[in-house]
Amino acid sequence: MNDDYDAIVIGAGNAGLSSAATLQRGGRRTLLLERHNVPGGAATSFVRGRFEFEVSLHQLGGMGNGPLRQVLDQLDVTRRLTFVEERDLYRTVVPGVLDITLPAEWKGVADAIEDSFPGNRARIESFLELCYEVGNWQLVARASLHQPQEQAAWLRGLSRVRRNGLRPAKEVLDEYFDDDRIKHVLASYWSYNGQPPSTLPFMDLARILTLYLEYKPYHLRGGSQAMSSAMLDSFLEAGGDVRFNSDVAEIRTRQGTVVGVRLANGDEYDARMVVSNASAITTYTRMLDPTVVPDSVLRDLRGRKLGISGTIIYLGLDATAHELGFTAGTNMITSELAEKTVRDSMFSLGPTPYVVASCYDVDPIGFAPPRASHVAIFSVQYGRVWDTLAPEDYARAKYAYAQSQLDLVEVISPGLRDVIEEAEVATPHTLRRYLGHPGGAIYGFDQDITDSWLFRDTDLKPNVPGLFLLSAWTTAGGYNPTIVTAARFSQRLLQL
Repeated sequence: MNDDYDAIVIGAGNAGLSSAATLQRGGRRTLLLERHNVPGGAATSFVRGRFEFEVSLHQLGGMGNGPLRQVLDQLDVTRRLTFVEERDLYRTVVPGVLDITLPAEWKGVADAIEDSFPGNRARIESFLELCYEVGNWQLVARASLHQPQEQAAWLRGLSRVRRNGLRPAKEVLDEYFDDDRIKHVLASYWSYNGQPPSTLPFMDLARILTLYLEYKPYHLRGGSQAMSSAMLDSFLEAGGDVRFNSDVAEIRTRQGTVVGVRLANGDEYDARMVVSNASAITTYTRMLDPTVVPDSVLRDLRGRKLGISGTIIYLGLDATAHELGFTAGTNMITSELAEKTVRDSMFSLGPTPYVVASCYDVDPIGFAPPRASHVAIFSVQYGRVWDTLAPEDYARAKYAYAQSQLDLVEVISPGLRDVIEEAEVATPHTLRRYLGHPGGAIYGFDQDITDSWLFRDTDLKPNVPGLFLLSAWTTAGGYNPTIVTAARFSQRLLQL
């Protein structure tokens, strides 16, 4: 088999689907190859008993007339989906210290924090104004796809962005607030970037807050799999070809230039352009002839760190969200205020001090049966922690860790264990096996300041002629950045 295509996209994750649909709808004959039997990558679901489980989506940002909405409109995807807007950003809890729910609007956040911690309104409003300025710049700048001259010109008029954007979020919070409880509440989204406040660039915290406050948090009826299927439908209706159960073994080159791919079963397809939705590490070190990969790319890879992974419990519960005490869809629960405890736990198999508990039935997405609910409990960890275990110790460690996650969630949902009907536990090993990501990394490389797109402008360049990489490994992790960046970059590819 040796079909000719204008473009081949490897991987039907968020970025792969976005790129394939953009290219095909733009008139490029495109082949999409996926090693699994369904589209989506991490944007998918699975079934156990009478429950369907959302795999990865905590909250979808950018749909309220934001960048993601624009892309999905352009790809004719929005009309195929039903979006469920969440009333709240999150509920954040430290037992015996604080329990506060922030609504999904700027003024509401200021009101809620002032009600809980009186005397801070002026500081809160000033901080949120800074977040909007820096966050809006970050959203627009990322979408410009590494155009340093344009960004430099814009930045000249944004002194507060220049001063604060690259500072650690903790440093900026310390400048605005004396009360550690307020700092904790405002930094609660840190896990969405995988870095605690001391190493999280402020511009990324500001970006996340702006994304959800300005453009609102959403869920999807049918979960993230519904969006993956809708993007695939858009691609197929435009005439695209897809092959599932198709594992790409090699990106073929001739005289240093990409000419197509070879599958593990020996089938070959030709194309003048290949877009890889696989990790940068896998693409450059396993799929290509080593002689065509520039030394500069390999040096760059050696200088980067694998990002965070996590351990997740998926629970099907024989009780309603109300009966269980879930008043917000997204719940950040931490055992204490000290950041060091959380940071140390990312390198440990000991009891977790931090969870994100997502209840998908406060604003139902349709996965749980009547009078039941579906909860996912996530804790941030680096995958290498699990590599230290002997195989015979793995199951014991996995379930002991999961018990510590349940302990924290029962702070807000006493008796949750008593109504568990279905339970599955996924560790970084699970994510590595399913996603094919080194270390089970969910956001690509470690997203601290050293890996900022401001300092690494080669990720989106064709380091091997004809090859382009689009995934969480080449932009910020998460649904919004990967889908938006892939679509806008692929629009550029249409000009080639």
